[in-house]
Order: sequence, then C-alpha cells, then structure tokens
Amino acid sequence: MSNNLLDFKRRQRAKRIARARRAHDSMFDAELYAQLESIDMTDIAPLLSERQSDDARKGTPQSLADVVEGLTQLVTVGVVGATEITEALHREIILRPLGRLNEKNINKWPKGVIGRIYGGVRNVTMFVGDNMTTGMRWYNQLRPPRNKPVSTRIKRLINVLNGVMGDHLVRLKNPLAVSMSLYDAQGNRPQASLSGRVVILCHGLCMSHLSWENSYGDNLGALIQRELPNTQVLYLDYNTGRRISENGCALAAELERLIHEHPDITQLDIIGHSMGGLVSRSALFYGKLQGNRWTQRVGNLMTLGSPHHGASLERIGYYIHDLWARLPFAGSFAKLGDLRSAGIIDLRYGSIREEDWQSLEGRDVLPQEFLHPAELPLDIHSYFVAGTLMEEHYDTRASSFLGDGLVTVASALGEAEDDEHVLFVPEAHKAVFYGVSHYNLLYNERVHQQVLSWLADNGKHVLDDDFALRSRIHSYPDRFELLW
Repeated sequence: MSNNLLDFKRRQRAKRIARARRAHDSMFDAELYAQLESIDMTDIAPLLSERQSDDARKGTPQSLADVVEGLTQLVTVGVVGATEITEALHREIILRPLGRLNEKNINKWPKGVIGRIYGGVRNVTMFVGDNMTTGMRWYNQLRPPRNKPVSTRIKRLINVLNGVMGDHLVRLKNPLAVSMSLYDAQGNRPQASLSGRVVILCHGLCMSHLSWENSYGDNLGALIQRELPNTQVLYLDYNTGRRISENGCALAAELERLIHEHPDITQLDIIGHSMGGLVSRSALFYGKLQGNRWTQRVGNLMTLGSPHHGASLERIGYYIHDLWARLPFAGSFAKLGDLRSAGIIDLRYGSIREEDWQSLEGRDVLPQEFLHPAELPLDIHSYFVAGTLMEEHYDTRASSFLGDGLVTVASALGEAEDDEHVLFVPEAHKAVFYGVSHYNLLYNERVHQQVLSWLADNGKHVLDDDFALRSRIHSYPDRFELLW
C-alpha cells in the first residue's frame, strides 16, 4: 500500500474521530443547557422556602437571623441582576453594529449559545443562592438563641434598604421586608388598654419609627406626651418602598384593628413627615371609602414637608434616567434605574391612589395632570407645614422651587396650578418655617411648638370671628440653625 493511500486513510479516520467528538460535545452541551434551563425556581421554591407571610410576621421585629438570611438572598439577586445587565450590554455590542438590535433578534437571543450561557449562570446562581438561604434559615431555627433583635443602627439600615427597594423585598419574600406595625415609646406593640386621645406619628421615606428621636434627644412624641395630659403617642413603622396607596390601605386596616382592640379611644390625631403625610392621606381616603370606624374619630391631620404634588428630586432623577436610557449602549445600564422602589416612583407626583398606576405596564405612575384627585375630608382639621432653606422670606420662583431641599413650598402646602388637585386648607392652617431643611422638620423646636399649639387648640380657633381672615404662619430663626 502506497504512502499516499495510507496518509489519505489516516486523514479520513482523523476526520471521523473529530466529527464524533464534535457530535458528542454538541450532545453534551445540549443536554447541559436543557438541564440548566429546566431549573425552575417557581417549582422548587415551595420545597426550599417556607417564608412567613407578612401577616405572620406582623409585630415581630427583624432578628439577626433575618438579617443574615435576607442579605444572603440579596447577594444572589445582585449577582443575577449584574448578569442581566452584562448580558444586555453584550447583546447590544454584538447586535447594534450589525443593525440587528430589533425585537426579532432579541427574541432569538436566549436560544443562541451566548444567551444559553447567561441563562445557565443565572439559573445556577439562583439555585445555589436559594439553597444557601434555606440552609441559613434551618441553621438559625436550630439555634434559636441567636435570633435576638437587631440593634438600633441595623434597624435603621434595614429601613433605608426598604425605602430604596422595599417592593422588591416583598416580591422576593425577603425577611428584611418591614411589616407595618404600631409601637409605643418603648418600642413595643401596645399591650395595655388605650383610651382617650391617641396621636399617630408616621415617618417618611427610608426612615423608621425610631427616626423621630435624634442624638440630641429632640423627640416630638415625647413632647406631646409630656405637654398634653391624657394623650398617648404611637409610632408607625412600615415599608416605605411599597406603593403609597398599598401602605395607605394597610394603615387603614391597622387603625381599624387598633380601634377594635381598644374601643375606649375617643380621638385619633395623625402626624406624617414627608411620605408619611401621603400615606396618612391615602389611609383616610380608603378608610372613608370603606366606611371604617376609625375615620370618625380622627380630629387632626398634620403633614410636615409632605410632597402632596410631588418631590422635585424624584422628577429630576426620572428625567435623567429617561434620557440616559435613550443613549446607545447606555440603555443597558438604565436597568439600574429600575432598582428604585415603587414608593419613590409614587413620590414623583405625590400619588396616593391605586388608580394612578394599576393600569400601567411596568413600574410607573400617571403624569401629574392625569392623577386621580383625593380631597381632604371636610370633617377633619388639616394642617400643612413647609420648610425652606432660605433664612429670610424671598418671594422668588427660585426660592419657592428650592423649598426644603427635597420638596417645594407649594407642594408641601398642597397648592397646585389646577383647581382639581388643589388641597383646600385654610391659610391659618399653613406654616412656612425658614432656615429648616426637609430632614430637620422632624427635630426643629419651632416646628415642635407649632404642632403642639395646634394639637392643644384642637380646632377650637375655627369658631373665632376672624378665623377666615387670618394669614398663613411664617416662622423665622433667631439664629443660624439649618441642619442637614
């Protein structure tokens, strides 16, 4: 047999072996991808996860075990989210220069080799992460002494996390999601029988029921309880990342439960800071709509720097995110903007009703001119407080827009350009505090004294002959006291 014939047979044999190896590798890859893609977290979640519902957790503060379990889950979600952003950028880099970045090719992407690789990474990460989370839960259940409540500092960090991505935590059933509860001054659920007058303090975005007291000991709740006899103060704690309307419905149910458990309560007064004022208004709207008994006992509603017609900072952030998403290759990173919570999105225009977002696709809210109005109850005395960074009264457009740094004066006072959305509050029930930032509205002594004065009067001044002629209150600082 000639050498040429031997070489030809060797080459043919080598080709057959190569084809067999490629076929084997392709079969292995196909089987691997099929196995990875068959991992469905919705199927294994009931077997691996037995997380408590929000009702089961009500009144139970987060423990150290919850923090460890919740952070473990968030790390997994973070890796998956980073993978999705990387894949989106990779897809743009490949398809955009070829002119194929369209719906048809995007739909084909997951079936390709690169798309399958990214899908496999996501599924494996979720599988391993959920097992780690479940393992941490089982371990902590075997070691109950470790489940002690978290410190004040960690509690405040948890509420910041809820403000930023609280609706995501609820969707993921993460134990870090804060459930709505009422606490007394000692940080406990009210156990003793409540009677007489009760004041409810509702905190703002990224805050907690502990936020009403600062390091200097300035506490509006303690002042009210000290200066007004037979008055008790309760502090609301809730997930500020959820929709404001959802929190409003939950607060309405919570206050109805409070009245049922403590029927000797004769009057409820609600004071809300920032988002807390919107949640309070939403609770009154839905409470009245449902005919709740507690709404008949509300005497006064006070809001401190609440963005009744939206917060300028969220609007600016939304416009920047929208422009950024339109840029080539930057659209992939615009996914990071979707991380912000639905509660923050509602602050854009001060939405407090479910109709403002239920009919929309994705996590958005109707434009301001299309928001459904929610008037203030006529049988309740309403008081609006606004802060401004200006030390003196400058009647200019710039100073009005600046407001307290986050909310304009007009928005905090419920004033709008169209009559449909104006919140009609007597001028004597409006107060503007100069040299006070949005955050300092919680602790400013002048604000405290004004709130105390309104509560002590309890609406009696509306019977005065000159009440309708009184103008809004302007409060100026005696010294430089601006606190960020």
